[in-house]
Amino acid sequence: MNNNIVILDGGMGRELARMGAPFRQPEWSALALMEAPHFVRQAHDAFIAAGSQVISTNSYAVVPFHVSDEVFAQRGAQLIALSGKLAREAADAAPSAVKVAGSLPPVLGSYRPDLFEPVKARGLLDVLVAQLSPHVDYWLAETQSSVAEVELVREALGDDKRPLWLSFTLEDSLNEQGAALLRSGESITDAVNAVLRLDAKAVLFNCSRPEVMASAVQEASRVAKHHQAHLEIGVYANAFEPSDNKRGANEGLSEMRKDTDPQGYLSFAEEWVTAGATMVGGCCGIGPEHIAALAQALGAKQ
Repeated sequence: MNNNIVILDGGMGRELARMGAPFRQPEWSALALMEAPHFVRQAHDAFIAAGSQVISTNSYAVVPFHVSDEVFAQRGAQLIALSGKLAREAADAAPSAVKVAGSLPPVLGSYRPDLFEPVKARGLLDVLVAQLSPHVDYWLAETQSSVAEVELVREALGDDKRPLWLSFTLEDSLNEQGAALLRSGESITDAVNAVLRLDAKAVLFNCSRPEVMASAVQEASRVAKHHQAHLEIGVYANAFEPSDNKRGANEGLSEMRKDTDPQGYLSFAEEWVTAGATMVGGCCGIGPEHIAALAQALGAKQ
């Protein structure tokens, strides 16, 4: 087993809720930024203490889809900047090196490639990029459902030289050939070819069931090898009950499955590493205790 895996952080929203931070739908993890930002810093600190080497800004829900058009117009830029500042301060205060990834969400709705409108999305991405830029080491476009979404991210970043990581969310089940698919129906091969074409440094898979990740990692590894390209491959799955992975964002609070306790989640992660993953972390429902298990078993040994 490779013991030099990069350890990412876990799911911010559920960790904030567990900590007692202000939390509700539809604002999700943005509500703590709006009402009690010290909780966001505490969550970052908890993931760093658990062993995260990269933390993501709490900017995922700071879009009109979650906070409303009115709030975004009035406070969106300020809240995004605050999310970057809090992550940067937490990383800089860490006892060992921690990097900050600027979270660029699917700005028009998670799991909904059908809602994607390039012109509308570009305006929101421009605000995110401008406000996060002073604070981040990497760009992380996450929970992307289609190739078109990540192409727009690359366009919005322009000539920014910081490493770009592109992370896709997957269909709940493998197809009849045992292959994973993006939620748009596009193949992992399509996604990885786009990642290489856009000069991204990593392809990741997130906010999907743990069971579909290994197939995606295997296919991504095959495509990268075919192109003789060095590409980091990452996974951070969610802990939703299988039926709730069909639930759209803002459609109620999903139930957490019981077999993704820290040791159960680690077992999945070991499968991903065997398949070729070089970065692991967690999405919704994966907390510091899960990250600690990953770091102890998979992180670089001192």
